Amino acid sequence: MNARLTPDDSNLQRAVLEVLDDTLELKGRTARFDADTPLLGALPELDSLAVAWLIQGLEGRFGIQINDDCVDAEAFATVGTLTARVRDWLQKN
Repeated sequence: MNARLTPDDSNLQRAVLEVLDDTLELKGRTARFDADTPLLGALPELDSLAVAWLIQGLEGRFGIQINDDCVDAEAFATVGTLTARVRDWLQKN
């Protein structure tokens, strides 16, 4: 996986942040998030159950199937790593 974001990823990042905001009911807090914003371990709302809900939300939003073996803590480390992983999942689907 390439965690480095490209200029084309800005729309994808916005969409990922919308799913994150909706799923975790962050009430617009993601508007201040950027690619370096830490997620897992930094957001109390993002626990193991919320990760499952977030995966379901990403699958629905992007029309992708995310296999359990493709999910690890690194994917949810920051907004940037999550966006990069979603980009990878989109390319594989």
